[in-house]
Amino acid sequence: DDKFVGAQALVAKLILQGKLPNNGRHAEMRSNVESFLCNVVQHGDGRSGRLTPGGMLYLQPWSNLQDVTTAMFVLVTHADHLAAARASLQCGGVRLPPAQLVSFARSQVDYILGKNPMKMSYMVGVGKRYPLQPHHRGASLPSIRNNPGKISCGKGAQYFHRSAPNLNVIDGAIVGGPDNNDHYDDSRGNYQQGEPSTYTVAPIVGVLARLLHN
Repeated sequence: DDKFVGAQALVAKLILQGKLPNNGRHAEMRSNVESFLCNVVQHGDGRSGRLTPGGMLYLQPWSNLQDVTTAMFVLVTHADHLAAARASLQCGGVRLPPAQLVSFARSQVDYILGKNPMKMSYMVGVGKRYPLQPHHRGASLPSIRNNPGKISCGKGAQYFHRSAPNLNVIDGAIVGGPDNNDHYDDSRGNYQQGEPSTYTVAPIVGVLARLLHN
């Protein structure tokens, strides 16, 4: 939940643009974000995520995709800053060109949108197969158009415990995502994997725009 990586990425941008010196505290901040990104693309010390057997970056068991989409946003942004400076990401003895960083981000987006062992899009409404029971109150309850009456907290339980798909499809929402073995349990009560959030979907908007531009 911290903002360190974002702040470090901005400092790295200013260094690459020649607006800040590449020494002292500034150099340390650039080193930190680039060390993180080296780990993300699997060329670091392994402290910031591993790939699942199906190829998803895995950082934590709770709503993992929130970290994946955010990391991909930082990755493609830094890739563009490196490209503008005619630079590459140095990961130990390996030099990664900006295009390779963007390619990794694309692989994660492809995974989210259905290129995964479950053959499921984790963005609701995309493709033929996507989560039908996201852990989302508005999606679970009937719309006011179909049921204009008041639904009390107690009465909401009957909709929560239904085995059928949610009554409303929240198009564009991204759920928390699968576990470290690429398995996803599409159950309304599975909030650890099935809860969508704005902070999961917001970063991918920028990533998709970048990939479309490419």
